[in-house]
Amino acid sequence: MGGKMGNYLTAADTFDDWKNDLLSGEPPTFFRIAEHGPLSQVEVGPRLVTLFGGAPGAGKTAFIMQAVVDALRLDSSLRAVVCNVEMGPRALLDRQLSRLSGVPLTSIRYRSLGEEHADRIDVGLKAIDSIGERLCFVRPPFTLTNVAATVDHFAPLNTADDRLLIVVDYIQRIPIGNRGESTQADRRGAVDASMNYLRAFAEAGASVLVISSVGRQRDKHGRSSYDSDAMNLASFKESGELEFGADDAWILTQPDENDPTRDLLHLKARYSERGRMRLRFNGSVQQFEAADDDEGNTGGKMLASLQGLWDSTSTTGGTKWTP
Repeated sequence: MGGKMGNYLTAADTFDDWKNDLLSGEPPTFFRIAEHGPLSQVEVGPRLVTLFGGAPGAGKTAFIMQAVVDALRLDSSLRAVVCNVEMGPRALLDRQLSRLSGVPLTSIRYRSLGEEHADRIDVGLKAIDSIGERLCFVRPPFTLTNVAATVDHFAPLNTADDRLLIVVDYIQRIPIGNRGESTQADRRGAVDASMNYLRAFAEAGASVLVISSVGRQRDKHGRSSYDSDAMNLASFKESGELEFGADDAWILTQPDENDPTRDLLHLKARYSERGRMRLRFNGSVQQFEAADDDEGNTGGKMLASLQGLWDSTSTTGGTKWTP
């Protein structure tokens, strides 16, 4: 067979660079989304596409915005671009102010603040103001083309040291460019194309957080359910396209609509191990926290594996991790 030569790289061609990187002792770069505990071990970083899904009302937007704001607070060189088709900047900031101040969201939303709230509101405002220049919200049109243009203007990726989070909330509603109504097959193709576009963002050096809607699944009793035991990778709408393009895939589930606990299921882990975390969601202030392990229900195997990983990578004077 003659003609064109293939495009390839031998192991020998890359061996020296790979070896030097291996022996450098420098771990991959990650952006911590929490200061401590299990959430601080979620891998979000350059060149990674992280997929999050959740049942309606589970709190996936609240979870992602908590992760973004806390990542910005923990890394003063990080920037974030948020494209949210359902909530505007003021509503998103209301939620973060509630979380950071501890003042109920209803008081903030309806602007019914009193003197008793003043000190806490001041703390929350200062926290948001400290990251204000590094957090931007995409305005319409909500397309990936506009996201790319925003990144190029707000936080261009020019060097290997650039640190950027891109949030797409949510992918089924954010096309590459303008388009009309689509058939189901067209939507699958559109999501596939969008994931390819987002992978290009990641390859350019960004960390990409993708939020997806999920569908009900049949539980072990044959009932249609959002229960954590019924959720799997097929729960993501247009799941094949999404799971293929993501490095990690998580689903936030709610055992019962009146239950504040959530299970954060790690369903795909390209570079680590799968597992689950038990969280507690305080809806009044839009705050997620690790649930207390008072009944052994916080995913003991997950915590044990995280502890082992932390111990193995923190032998040079680092602080021992505790959940």
